[in-house]
Amino acid sequence: MSVRRLAEDQFQPAAFAFNDENAVWADKTIQKYPAGRQQSAVIPLLMRAQEQDGWVTRAAIEKVANMLDMAYIRVLEVATFYTQFQLGPVGTRAHIQVCGTTPCMLRGSEGLMSVCKSKIHHHPFERNAEGTLSWEEVECLGACVNAPMVMIGKDTYEDLTPERLAEIIDTFDAGNGASITPGPQIDRHFSSPEGGPTTLTDAEPKKKASAKKVVADAATATVDAAPVPPSEAARAKSTDAETNAALKTPVTAPKAAANNAKAVEEQAAAPAADAGKPSLTDKNRPAGIERPATPDDLKLISGVGPKIEGTLHELGIFTFAQVAGWKKAERDWVDGYLNFKGRIDRDDWVKQAKALAKGGEAEYIKVFGKKPR
Repeated sequence: MSVRRLAEDQFQPAAFAFNDENAVWADKTIQKYPAGRQQSAVIPLLMRAQEQDGWVTRAAIEKVANMLDMAYIRVLEVATFYTQFQLGPVGTRAHIQVCGTTPCMLRGSEGLMSVCKSKIHHHPFERNAEGTLSWEEVECLGACVNAPMVMIGKDTYEDLTPERLAEIIDTFDAGNGASITPGPQIDRHFSSPEGGPTTLTDAEPKKKASAKKVVADAATATVDAAPVPPSEAARAKSTDAETNAALKTPVTAPKAAANNAKAVEEQAAAPAADAGKPSLTDKNRPAGIERPATPDDLKLISGVGPKIEGTLHELGIFTFAQVAGWKKAERDWVDGYLNFKGRIDRDDWVKQAKALAKGGEAEYIKVFGKKPR
């Protein structure tokens, strides 16, 4: 591992303090740990300090140490050990972390680094002239199938070309980074095949055979399966008779064949289970509304991403208040429509939505002790 040291004194601020929102969050985080174990909060507190100021300063390390009753050197050890902590100033609008591990390297990450060198600075960790941008090379970012990729803040941008990364950097530098949708930058949903699924689709459903044909085929197969008297010279495998059930069925078993045919007929005549989505006209579907001028950002609810938000919008769900009012039957309907298998209740969308509807992020932090996603 390379040597990691704090930034020069000229960059170090004189003091550090959590803002009001983060101070409340920090106190709640410390209280999560039992008496005598509060020092376990050192990493989350350092991360929150970095999110607030952009990097971990000497003053922040000392502040966290005082809050947790730790020696300064112990907190410094943590900050210098984990490369997730930035020990010097980074771009105020974006710090681009370019993955340079093998899959990304094979898919063109060197081209992405060249863009960073030309648009930001030739050397990593050095800011551009305005101080708004910086970059570094990092190890695996965890989405190898979507290589090459970068991370900016907590979001990843995948399936990149040098041209697309240049556009993203320019957008962040202009202060409009929030307008870019994270994730794949091509026609791909998460890590599914580019262009959509290629197998197991319903585009060309299999034609069902008639019950009469199924019965006829079954009866024919039973008769055709009559065994040939084995001999040591003729048997291809010594285990044919033991492993092939058809060889055990005598040709003079019309009654068994009829029973088998009847069972096949009943199975073929049985209606197929409805594995589709619940009906849009179902009485338990939540009531929708017209799209308001400024819809709530439903992605703040843990478990809702851009695609799910789009689906909710199609159903007329645009506000936290709507989600907060869902009853059990309505939650079950949405859960079935999204094929979530109970995820809505597990993630407690209703409780999250109530907090966001009541007081936004501040109320969410007060209830859950952390920022919404």
